[in-house]
Amino acid sequence: MKNLLPFFTRLPVRGDFEKAQGELWALPLVALLSSALPTAVLYLNFPLGNVLAVLALYFTIGLLHLDGLADWADGMMVKGDRGRKVKAMKDVNIGIAGVFAVVMVLLLQVYSLSLVPAYALFLAELNSKFSMLLALATRKPLGDGLGAYFMGGINKGQLVIGAILYVLLLLPMVFIEPRSLASLLGLLAGAYVISLSLRNFGGLNGDCIGAIAEITRAGTLLTLALVR
Repeated sequence: MKNLLPFFTRLPVRGDFEKAQGELWALPLVALLSSALPTAVLYLNFPLGNVLAVLALYFTIGLLHLDGLADWADGMMVKGDRGRKVKAMKDVNIGIAGVFAVVMVLLLQVYSLSLVPAYALFLAELNSKFSMLLALATRKPLGDGLGAYFMGGINKGQLVIGAILYVLLLLPMVFIEPRSLASLLGLLAGAYVISLSLRNFGGLNGDCIGAIAEITRAGTLLTLALVR
């Protein structure tokens, strides 16, 4: 799992680029580390703990996925054929659609975290990481970037192991608090973004995968807030 950490977190761990491709099954385990600090912040109930928890989250995972969300939203909002949409997504300048998407995802997370227990952050990160694994398992790369590289290493065995790990990490939470099962609905947000991306761009790149991760997390937290 350590070889994945430099690509999916900002934790000071050195990883082997070549070996990371074979460890994608461990993405659900990454959620244990990526959610640890923000969950602790939320649990300690600091003033403005929901805001501090979001800051702690992005301190841990970095802003790369948020940047991907912005680019993805810009591409989605362009009218025209796939070529125009992909061109807009790859544009280095962020448009109003990208700004709106980032602001909305951040607001949804901050607001939801004021209404949910601390463990909700772990469930949201677990869904976020598993949705990335599902996206990679489509094996429909767009371009030759990092997303395509990781898709080249994914196979049915890695997906099955990742799914088993996901269930094993989710079950204790459901046993402790049955309402945690509602977090499964958050995966629907990720599945929808995967479907939208394939329909509009014809494949998935790193920007799409970043958007899937961000929207899945926000969708999971919102779902848990609604069923509290």
